[in-house]
Amino acid sequence: MPSYSIGQAARLLGVSSETVRRWADSGRLRMDREGLRNRAIDGVSLAAFAKERAAGTHPLREGPAVTSVRNAFSGIVTRVTLDDVAAQVEVQSGPHRIVSLVTRESVEELGIEVGARVTARVKSTDVHIDAP
Repeated sequence: MPSYSIGQAARLLGVSSETVRRWADSGRLRMDREGLRNRAIDGVSLAAFAKERAAGTHPLREGPAVTSVRNAFSGIVTRVTLDDVAAQVEVQSGPHRIVSLVTRESVEELGIEVGARVTARVKSTDVHIDAP
């Protein structure tokens, strides 16, 4: 099962490392010790936390962007639904929920499972923009 450092979790959640530490210290986010000094968050717990957090109101992302690549969303897998041929993969990237339909074979070859860190890359010929 994948586990994440405080810094990795912060990037996936779109917050600062200090925010992740505060959440862990207050009991909102479960964190365990990995070895004598390192604190780690297991991927399944982080996926559940990201999904719950996304259901509420989101603060703006803190700090600079993690990447300059357009249409790339680093996130954590929150759900995988497998069919005979196809698979639906849900990714939580900060406040953004991304759902992708891919082949079952791709999911199995890449080892995609709940709690795994992934990057969703989006290419589209149509982009829709809504104004408030």
